[in-house]
Amino acid sequence: MERVGFAGMGTMGAAMAANLARAGFPLRVWNRTPARSEPLRSLGAQVAATPAALAAESDVVVTCLSDTPDVRAVLFGAEGIATGARPGMLVIDCSTISPSASRDFAAQLAAGDVRFVDAPVSGGSEGAQHATLTIMVGGARADVERAQPVLAAMGRTITHMGPVGSGQATKAVNQVILCGAYLGVAEGLVLALQAGLDVEKVVAALSGGAAQSWVLANRSARMIANDYPLGFKIALHRKDLAIALELAREVGSAMPVAGLAAEIENGLMRQGHGDDDVSALARAIRGWSGLPD
Repeated sequence: MERVGFAGMGTMGAAMAANLARAGFPLRVWNRTPARSEPLRSLGAQVAATPAALAAESDVVVTCLSDTPDVRAVLFGAEGIATGARPGMLVIDCSTISPSASRDFAAQLAAGDVRFVDAPVSGGSEGAQHATLTIMVGGARADVERAQPVLAAMGRTITHMGPVGSGQATKAVNQVILCGAYLGVAEGLVLALQAGLDVEKVVAALSGGAAQSWVLANRSARMIANDYPLGFKIALHRKDLAIALELAREVGSAMPVAGLAAEIENGLMRQGHGDDDVSALARAIRGWSGLPD
């Protein structure tokens, strides 16, 4: 069994790393804020002082970080993964970044005979905790096959989408579709509230029909209560939409719904709601409809 290093102990990363430890992988972890790594010790993980030290004792390194600059710094900074990597090591990047950045990072690592696959995930904090994530993978077939046991310990649906960057492009599509689902569920539930319906019964009724979705099943209660505990931050989803909108400009695709969602999220972030779960898109719909905050 290959030794695995994991960089990034955020809401998603800490849960994903924990599942790797439970699956029996020899595990080392690193996080910019060291205290976030400490809970993994109870599962048998060792804590590395730097990304370079993490890489030096790992055959495979998984990264799960917030944005492109973070991935670049952890990979290629002064004490980055590339500094400690040995030839033949594999990097699995589960962050959500631009497809072009993934291709650039793969090329830079290849100069040192380090392999790279992009493997962004979907499924929210629940999926990370229960190892039921959907993982979209880009990379050479041999590298993806090598990554498979690691990915299988973190997710349920793992699909090789094509060469490096294909996973990130697929994740961009995912985020576009998801923002439409959030807006649709929010509008529908607000309409139900304003129409005087028993909104819990509405959700139960619709859950057996064509309107059923992950958002309806997992986030409708938050929208009804107007309470949005962290699952996936609005600020991070807005970052993901920026990636999708940039890809759309590159390929000439119209994005009216994603553009609207991005503007609504901009407004929510200006109001101080950037750390709310993305289901807080409903906060804006509720407010425009005259419902109390």
